[in-house]
Amino acid sequence: MDVYKTNDITQLLSGNTYPGRGIIIGKTADGKCACAAYFIMGRSANSRNRIFTESGGEVRTEPFDSSKVQDPSLIIYTALKSYQNNLIVTNGDHTDTIYNALEKGGAFETALNTREFEPDAPNYTPRISGLLTFEKGDFTYKMSILKSADDKGSACARYFYDYPSTAGLGHFIHTYLRDGDPIPSFIGEPERIQIDSDIEYFTNSLWSALNDDNKISLYVRYVDLKTLKCENRLINKNK
Repeated sequence: MDVYKTNDITQLLSGNTYPGRGIIIGKTADGKCACAAYFIMGRSANSRNRIFTESGGEVRTEPFDSSKVQDPSLIIYTALKSYQNNLIVTNGDHTDTIYNALEKGGAFETALNTREFEPDAPNYTPRISGLLTFEKGDFTYKMSILKSADDKGSACARYFYDYPSTAGLGHFIHTYLRDGDPIPSFIGEPERIQIDSDIEYFTNSLWSALNDDNKISLYVRYVDLKTLKCENRLINKNK
């Protein structure tokens, strides 16, 4: 097994009908930009009734048709938010947990030690998170997954990963290993993937590789490391 293999993310996605929600962080192949991406998928009508919206640099999930919302507690949240030189991306309301901790001088890890997986038995959906920190014309990043320690949801296992940025290399973490009933949680370290320098190509490749029936929304942000100028792409299946 080649532990340093860098995967084509389109191959990882096209062979998986339901990876759930996914976070991608890395540096573009030309070394010029940081990349942060987030996608959501859904099987139920409630999960599929969503779109991404962007305002003031923040990305939120919102109902597509508010009259059809059944339970907003786990599906409506801020997914991407900045604090000073940090960019936070998560799959739930723990975005605000991390933000509030940073605001008080706390850390990514200590913030997430106060949270656990989602209370949606029998799936116990993991909470996944990413944090990019920009300094001196470059960045480092962290990722985390909080998942049930057993099939009963009796305890939470918390995993943290800390990365330097390397041109062309990114890491991909998602909530589910594959489709199922119950849905099995993601296993192992974040997957090593290639990050293309062209945001348009990368975005379109990701969207095309996601399962047509289950994909809902995708957001991709490239941050220029010299200027910190952002270039964004947002795709919603519901229009």
